Amino acid sequence: MKFSYLKLIILCAMFSSTFSLLAQTKVPANKNSKLKINSVATKSKSADATKSVMKLNSALDSVSYAVGVLVAGNFKSQNISLNVDMVAKGFASASQGGKLVLTEAECQNIMSTFMMKNQERQTAETAKQFLPNKEIGEKFLADNKKKDSVMITASGLQYKVIKIGTGPKPLATDKVKTHYHGTLIDGTVFDSSVQRGEPVSFPVSGVIPGWVEALQLMPVGSKWKLYIPQELAYGVRGGGQTIKPYSALVFEVELLEIEK
Repeated sequence: MKFSYLKLIILCAMFSSTFSLLAQTKVPANKNSKLKINSVATKSKSADATKSVMKLNSALDSVSYAVGVLVAGNFKSQNISLNVDMVAKGFASASQGGKLVLTEAECQNIMSTFMMKNQERQTAETAKQFLPNKEIGEKFLADNKKKDSVMITASGLQYKVIKIGTGPKPLATDKVKTHYHGTLIDGTVFDSSVQRGEPVSFPVSGVIPGWVEALQLMPVGSKWKLYIPQELAYGVRGGGQTIKPYSALVFEVELLEIEK
């Protein structure tokens, strides 16, 4: 998932409300104080104790507290911890016009990097259950490359020439029109312009790495069968419901033309 700056703006707005609540409740400074979002309660106070001392005296108090609960729930679901002291200091500096340690642009870059890395971590954790797909794909490709008709490139891409074209080869900057039929290594069809009866146009650089490489090797008019390792396909992320993480893929690709 690519990071959305709209999400960043919304997140920052939610942070502001949460920080407001923290400032109003005067969180004590403590070098070891951390908000453990993935725990049931903070170490300093139990939920019951918090109820006994916290009063919501206005609509603003209620809204601020509600935002805090929702933001905490969001971070809890992602197993993310925050340093409460830094949260409070950052809010206080920004709201009171104090000197900021980080510029707004630096804050945005930090949040963007953080969100992307966290998404990558979550994706990797989820994909662990699909590691057997990687082994199955590697075995399939190891056996497949032994066939006389199969060629292999330095990247590990395998292909078989079904029909030799006589036209020019596209560049990475070109747009091409193709017919294709895509399957998993067990033959399950996940996408096929052939079955739809309509070729597809797209930029050469806008597809998976295995396709990008193969298309630049194919003269127009060629038809190849591609055997694509998972790292040149959708890798750890997978693609849609059918293409699971670490799946090797097979495509029959016919390069019809380079579009102007």
